[in-house]
Amino acid sequence: MKEFPPVDMALASDTAAGSPRIAVILPCYNEAGAIVQTVADFRRALPQAVIYVFDNNSSDGSRDLAAEAGAIVRRVSQQGKGHVVRRMFADVDADIYIMADGDATYEAAAAPAMVAAMLADNLDMVVGCRKSEAEEAYRPGHRLGNWALTGLLKQLFGRSFTDILSGYRVFSRRFVKSFPVLSAGFEIETEISVHALELAMPVSEVITAYGARPEGSVSKLSTYRDGFRILRTIITLYRIERPVLFFGIIAAFLALLALGLAGPLIVTYMETGLVPRFPTAILVTGLMILATLSAMCGLILDTVVRGRREVRRLAYLAHRAPSDYAARD
Repeated sequence: MKEFPPVDMALASDTAAGSPRIAVILPCYNEAGAIVQTVADFRRALPQAVIYVFDNNSSDGSRDLAAEAGAIVRRVSQQGKGHVVRRMFADVDADIYIMADGDATYEAAAAPAMVAAMLADNLDMVVGCRKSEAEEAYRPGHRLGNWALTGLLKQLFGRSFTDILSGYRVFSRRFVKSFPVLSAGFEIETEISVHALELAMPVSEVITAYGARPEGSVSKLSTYRDGFRILRTIITLYRIERPVLFFGIIAAFLALLALGLAGPLIVTYMETGLVPRFPTAILVTGLMILATLSAMCGLILDTVVRGRREVRRLAYLAHRAPSDYAARD
C-alpha cells in the first residue's frame, strides 16, 4: 500500500483551477446512534466536501439527526443498499465521491489521503481496506466470509482486491456515471469490484482503521443470508462476464459424462455389432447435443458481452479524468 500526501498538498500545484467538488455519500438505515458522529467526522476531515445522507426508510429519527448535523438528506423508499447506491450515483453531481457507511465504523480521517491517491495517479477507485484491532468491530464469521469470497473472485476473474466487501471507497466521476447499478442489497460492493476489474480501471487500496459501532448502533448484515447473496452475485457476474468459460465448463462436464456412458456401448458394438442398451445410447446422444448447445451459447453470449463492454467503456470515456476537475462536463 502506498502512502500519499494530504489532499491539500496534492492540489497545491493547481490552485488556480480551484478545488474538485467532493461529495461524501452516506447510506443510512436506522443509525440514530452513529449518524451524527459520522457526519461530524467527515466534516472535520474534509471541510470543503458536501455531505449527503441517503436515508433508507429509517424509523429511529436518523433522517432528522443527519439534517441537524448539517448533511443534505435524501430519502430512498426502495429497501436495500443497492437501491440506495443507485440513487446516490444518479442524483449527486461531483468530481470525487466518497462512499462510507453511516455507522461511524470507517476512518473518516483517512479520506484526504484516499482523495490524494486518486488525484496523484488519476485513479477511478480507491478502496479503504479495513484493519481492525477490535474483535467486536469485525466478527470472525465476517472475516472468514470476506477472505473466502475475495479468494473466489480472484480465482474466477484472475485478480481481485484485498477487501472486496469494504463499503469505504472513493470514486471518480467517470466511474460513478458509467456504472449501471443492478444489485439491490449488500452485494453491491461485489458488483462495484467486478465492474472495475472488467473495464481494467486504474484502482488502488489504502489501509484504513475499522472501529466498533457506537453504542445503540446495530449491524444490518446477516452473515449467512447476505454471504449467500454475495456468492450468488459472484457466480451470476461470472456467467454474465465470462460466458465462454462458464458455459464451456458445463459443456465439458456434459461431454465427459456422455463419453463415460458411451464407452461400454462402443466396446460392445465393436465386439458384437449390436447396441443392446438403446436407452443409454439415446441418453448419450442427448447429452452430447446439450454439450454442443451449451458451448454455442457461450460463444454467442461472448459476442454480446464484448459489445456491452464496449458500450460501458465508451460511457466511461465520455467523462473527464479525476485530475481534470476544472473542465466541467
